[in-house]
Amino acid sequence: MSKKLLVVVDYQNDFVDGALGFEKATKIAPYIISLVKKYEEEGEDVWFTKDTHFNNYLETQEGKNLPVPHCISQTKGHELYGELQSLSRNHTVIEKNTFPSLMLANLLKDTAYEEVRVVGVVTDICVISNCIMIKSALPEALIEVDTKGCASFDENLEKAALTVLEKSLQVKVI
Repeated sequence: MSKKLLVVVDYQNDFVDGALGFEKATKIAPYIISLVKKYEEEGEDVWFTKDTHFNNYLETQEGKNLPVPHCISQTKGHELYGELQSLSRNHTVIEKNTFPSLMLANLLKDTAYEEVRVVGVVTDICVISNCIMIKSALPEALIEVDTKGCASFDENLEKAALTVLEKSLQVKVI
């Protein structure tokens, strides 16, 4: 088993140029793709999370608080962005229906990863919540958030999330 893992959080069409897309998200695509290829070349593991909702989204708690249907299963918006859709076929893809993924934590808790690098969107929502899950599953691993591969539509919330990760949760922000 690989000792390093790259986790790409929710880098899906709807968060890049779809229903909840924003400009900063489009700019990190080349970097994320290059990281995935680098990890592949080095024989390291890559996992992807996918925000996954269904036609009843507006009836869910999230849908009532964020009434913008997005990442609906079996739609273009649900697919990973650009080249990542085809690159993901060789890797673990975890579908999740809320911000953090319990399945991600459960799969990680029985692994021996020593380093986990996290990239994706949105830094102050799904990235931070999944970093907490990763830290819970692998408390002795080095967890890194790579800011060159993360984006948020709110710069102040992104800075606050990165500060909490680094200062309070012992996640390295690079």
